[in-house]
Amino acid sequence: MNFTHANMVSILVAAVAAWIFGGAYYTALSKPWLKAQGKTLEQCKAEQDAKSGIAKGAPFVVVFISEIIIGWVLYGILLHMNAFTVRAGIISAAFCWFGFVLTTIATNNAFGGRRVTLTVIDSVAWLGAFLIIGAIVGGWGP
Repeated sequence: MNFTHANMVSILVAAVAAWIFGGAYYTALSKPWLKAQGKTLEQCKAEQDAKSGIAKGAPFVVVFISEIIIGWVLYGILLHMNAFTVRAGIISAAFCWFGFVLTTIATNNAFGGRRVTLTVIDSVAWLGAFLIIGAIVGGWGP
């Protein structure tokens, strides 16, 4: 299996699409997300105002880099299975999300004493990102 010739265009397009989805998703759910965090809008604004410009933008960069890595790994899984289709991409993404992402978020939030609502909101966001990335990478092919 050779990752050096991965279809980086499909991976980057998938990462951009997932990143845009995440922005729209969290914008639409900003009030429930804040409530699940146990914070007010004023608290979040004060926290943001205390950060430097780089610190404010860093989470967005981290998410985008994470989505590139997710795309690259899903590409590798589909390459290994020799199954580049939208369906295979979505199924592989859903299994990876269920086995690794949902379980990790749920565990971390349980030990952190976070609300179940936060786990649901964040997990569904990652499910959407995974399905988008899987569909694009799988459908685009090698």
